[in-house]
Parts: sequence; structure tokens; C-alpha cells
Amino acid sequence: ASDAAALKTACQTHRPTLVFIETPSNPWLRTVDVAAAAQETHAVGGTLVVDATAATPILMKPLALGADIVMHSATKAINGHSDVLAGVLSTNAPTDPIWEAIKMDRHDAGAVLGPFEAWLLIRAMRTLPLRVERMTENAVTLAQYLHNHPQVEDVFYPGLPHHPGHEVAKQQMSGYGSLLSVLVKGGRAEALKVVGKLQLFLRATSLGGVESLVEHRHTIEPYTGIPENLIRVSVGIEHIDDLKDDWEQALS
Repeated sequence: ASDAAALKTACQTHRPTLVFIETPSNPWLRTVDVAAAAQETHAVGGTLVVDATAATPILMKPLALGADIVMHSATKAINGHSDVLAGVLSTNAPTDPIWEAIKMDRHDAGAVLGPFEAWLLIRAMRTLPLRVERMTENAVTLAQYLHNHPQVEDVFYPGLPHHPGHEVAKQQMSGYGSLLSVLVKGGRAEALKVVGKLQLFLRATSLGGVESLVEHRHTIEPYTGIPENLIRVSVGIEHIDDLKDDWEQALS
């Protein structure tokens, strides 16, 4: 979907009822033009759903760009403290038949958030703008640092000018988020060695929390074409100098 021409062709060929996109995507950090996707989806009578978890509601407003439904894993940055399982859908069209079906399924299947989890989310969202601001600032600096490191092959992050989705991200986002992926030089062994040496970055598979996390993504999804030297990074709110120092000692 990050290829606008390919998405247009797919919509015209298959005339989908529903188009589901993720931007920025995990773990490739590919960026999809939401406005263009909405135009092509609506041209064939479809509904556009956007997973904007990595962007957070602070950095991108897909509904304002033409999306019909937006999804967030509230487990991630919306909560931000890695202690809640939750999800949220939002829409500009509450009377649309698909939204009515979603509401009915939610009611009948009992997919209703518990009161304690709801309270935790309310508590966490009070600091959401501050956390996202700090995490994004850290991610931009760390991505630039790693991109210039001699032991790094490439960095996937829409905030870097060389990233294929940089211009689209700059147009539709107010910041580039806290998620990035690093290709270290070498293969699986070299990547696992770096992950094992990192001390401040915790080895875990979530993202969007106040603590910085890393994962060797190929270990999690070995059959999806993910390079064995890819390390996915979720940048937290720690001091940027500490984050850079940790990577420096791990890569040395």
C-alpha cells in the first residue's frame, strides 16, 4: 500500500469492500498516503480502515485525511506503561452500516474493556502528548546517530530524509514516532549479539512504552521475509545520551 500506483491498481482490479492499511508499518516503517488511499478506496465504494498505532493520535489524524475507521492498539503508546491490553476504533460516520455491525458485534461478543483497564488508560492519556513528544525527539536523534554508524547497514525510519516514505510522512504527520528498525552489518549472529549486549534497551516485543525496547524481529516472524540482521527498536523517554551510549557499546 506504500506504492500509491500499486494500491490504485489493486482497488480498481479487486473493487474491495474494505481496504486495511497500516502507516507507519511495523517493522518496515513503510508510509502510506492516507488521503490517496481514501480516494482510491472510495472510488470503488469501499471503506478505508487505518491502523495508526505507530503514529499515535498525537502525530496523525487519519479521519481528517479521509479514512473511514481508525484503529489503535491502546496497549502501546496510548497506555504507554506496558500494563494494559486494549484497543480502540474511531469513526467519522457512526451511522454507517459497517460501524453499526461493529457495535453489534462488540456488544454481543462482550468485547468491552474492563473498568480498571479503562481507568489505567484515562490515567495514562493525561501524559500522552508529553510522552510522544519526548519519545519522538529521542527516536529522531537515535535514528540519525545509527544511520551514520559504521556498523549499521541502514535504518528504517520515516524521519530520515533518505527513507522512501519521508515526504508522505512529513505531509500527513506532525512527527515521525518512536518506532524504527535497524539493519546491522552482518547476519543473524551479529544482530543477536547486538541485542544481547544492549543493557538499557529491554528485550521485549511490545512498543510505545516509556521504556526503550528491542527485538530481533526475524526470531518473532521467521517466514515473512524480514532480514535476519533487522533489529526493531521502540524508543522510550530515557535520556538520549544514555540511549546512544548503550548502542555504541553494543555495536563496538
